[in-house]
Amino acid sequence: MKYISEYRDADLVARYLEEIHRAATQPWAIMEVCGGQTHSLVKNGILQMLPEQVRMVHGPGCPVCVTPLNLIDKAVYLALEKGAILCSFGDMLRVPGSSHSLLEAKAAGGDVRILYSPLEAVKIARENPGREVVFFAVGFETTAPANALSVLHAQRAGVANYSILTSHVIVPPAIEAVMNDPDSNIQGFLAAGHVCAIMGLEEYGPLVQRYHIPIVVTGFEPVDLVQGILMTVRQLEQGIIKLENQYARVVKPEGNPEARKVIGQVFRISDREWRGIGNIPLSGYELRPEFAAYDASLKFDIDIPHTPESKECIAGQVLKGIKKPHECPQFGKKCTPQHPMGAPMVSSEGACAAYYHFSQALADTETA
Repeated sequence: MKYISEYRDADLVARYLEEIHRAATQPWAIMEVCGGQTHSLVKNGILQMLPEQVRMVHGPGCPVCVTPLNLIDKAVYLALEKGAILCSFGDMLRVPGSSHSLLEAKAAGGDVRILYSPLEAVKIARENPGREVVFFAVGFETTAPANALSVLHAQRAGVANYSILTSHVIVPPAIEAVMNDPDSNIQGFLAAGHVCAIMGLEEYGPLVQRYHIPIVVTGFEPVDLVQGILMTVRQLEQGIIKLENQYARVVKPEGNPEARKVIGQVFRISDREWRGIGNIPLSGYELRPEFAAYDASLKFDIDIPHTPESKECIAGQVLKGIKKPHECPQFGKKCTPQHPMGAPMVSSEGACAAYYHFSQALADTETA
């Protein structure tokens, strides 16, 4: 297959679904790790077409959703109090901080700019030598290479007024955190294909062995996801636990060596706080000491007190797969995309946003 339309082939999806219905003889709980996968499952109605024995659980794979409240507050502080040009991908703008979102900071006079690449932020810094320019570096392993390259470009060009506010998180420790949670009942995982395209497969084999769970790397189109679910169900039913790669057209076992090299050159692995979940050891990237001049948290000596999350928001339970979005009492009431209480309601990869925009019918079906 060569074209996107083929990965949305309704007949092929129907065939795989029929095979899932035949294969599933007992209940199985499978977590799709990535929020992009969640949106595809919900938007395309796949959840309703699966047999009742197969329950898809939405995981913490939304980097915007797990960016800590404290880092949103730091970004707002830089824009409003320090007068920095704060650059960000668009999906971060409406994520609520403790008092303001970046969109509200922009409305209050902060110089907040939406970019498509951190390299654009380096260009802005060169064009504005009298201003500090900060790029809000958020994402999983997929966005880390570009953010690392921006630091290298700034260093080589002698651009001293550029820095990044880092909120990079890593997928495999999140899978460990889910499996170690006493409330977790996950029996298999669909791993995020775009992350594996960068990092390869070597980190996932040990997880399969340690937790005795199948992990199937999949893409994001309907055919990818349904085939990935079928592969997972077949493993569970047959008791054959292994790592499989459904997304072989994109993901190679070694990943992208050049991208991994630049990540390792600029970043080192560190503990990281995940919003709604808490601290996960060795689950993030931070700048290496030799690049400290480009670390916005150090450069501006930002000391923002930690503010607790709203007790009305159950985003942490949604991100860990313990509850579905519509099980939140505030879903679609006090919490909407226009007035989000938590990041999963406003992020383009958030499970709450997916349910709100695409699947009220699904919520009604699951509640019935």
